[in-house]
Amino acid sequence: MLEIGNSIVSLDIISSRFTCNLQACKGACCVTGDSGAPLEPAEVVILEEIFPALRPYLSEESIKSIEEQGTSVIDIEQETVTPLNNGKECAYTFFRDGIALCAIEKAYQDGVIKFRKPISCHLYPVRIKKYKHFDAVNYDRWEICSPAIEKGNEQETPVYRFVKDALTLKYGNEWFNLLETAARNLEIEKSTYEMP
Repeated sequence: MLEIGNSIVSLDIISSRFTCNLQACKGACCVTGDSGAPLEPAEVVILEEIFPALRPYLSEESIKSIEEQGTSVIDIEQETVTPLNNGKECAYTFFRDGIALCAIEKAYQDGVIKFRKPISCHLYPVRIKKYKHFDAVNYDRWEICSPAIEKGNEQETPVYRFVKDALTLKYGNEWFNLLETAARNLEIEKSTYEMP
C-alpha cells in the first residue's frame, strides 16, 4: 500500500494492467451488477439539474425509470447510485451497435452539458471507498473486464495510467505525480530485485 496525501493506494493499481475493450465487453459494466453507479453528493445535485438536457439522449424506458425513481436512488447498501432500468442497465445508458454507452458522456461530448459523467464511472476499474480520515483507492477486479485485462497486458498499460485523467480530476496533478513517482520507484526496485 502507498500513502499519498489523505489516501491509501493499493499497489494493484500499479502492478495490474487494464485498457477498456468496448468491442469485446460491449460496455458490460453499465449493464451488469446489482445497483447503479455510485454518486458523490455534488453529483446528485448535478444529475437533477441536467436531466432535462439529457432527455434527447435517453430511451423512453430510461426516461420513465428516472421519472419514477428519481435522478438518483439509494441502493440496498444505503449508497446513493444511479437508477436502473428494470434492475438491469444504468438508466443513463444508451445502446449503439449493441454496445452500452453513457448518455451523460455523449451529451458532454456534444457540448450540451459541462459534466462528463459520475467520477466512479470515469475512474473504473479504480474504486474509492471513503473512510473518516482517508480514502482507500483500490483496483476492482470484475470477471466481465477480462478483455480489458488482456488488452492492458498487450499494451502494457498499468491501471493507474489508464485512469490518469480521472485520478487527476479527483485528486489533482500533484497527487498523480506522486503516484507516478512511486510507481517508477517500485519498478526500479522490482527490476533490481529480479537481476541475477
